[in-house]
Amino acid sequence: QVKLAESGGGLVQPGEPLKLSCIISGVSAKYYAIAWFRQAPGKEREGPLCIADDDGQIYNGDSAKGRFTISRDNSKNTVCLQMDSLKPEDTGVYYCAASPSGATMIVEEYRYWGQGTQVTVST
Repeated sequence: QVKLAESGGGLVQPGEPLKLSCIISGVSAKYYAIAWFRQAPGKEREGPLCIADDDGQIYNGDSAKGRFTISRDNSKNTVCLQMDSLKPEDTGVYYCAASPSGATMIVEEYRYWGQGTQVTVST
C-alpha cells in the first residue's frame, strides 16, 4: 500500500524559509513522479507547484519559480520542498502526491496523497 506523509510545516514570519519533507512508503519512490500542491484557506487546491519526475527532471509552476525548490532522494524514499522568502499568501496546507504516470499537470493522475502539513506565514 502506497503511503505518503508530509512533515515540516509550521508558523514562520514573512521572508523566512521552511523545508517540507514527504516520505513515501509501501513502494519504491523511484517509480513515481512526486509533486507538491497546496490549498490556501477558502480556496481550491493549487498545483502542482513543483514536480520531481521519476527520471530526475524537475518542473516548477509559476507560483514556485524562484522561491521553491523540489528535490528527491530515492535512497531515502523522500522528496523535499525548500521554500524561501515565504509570503503570507503562501499560507495553506501543503500536500505531496505521487503519479505512476510520470510528471503531469493533470491532478487526477496523482493517485496517492499525503494528509498534508500546515504552513502559516504571518507576523
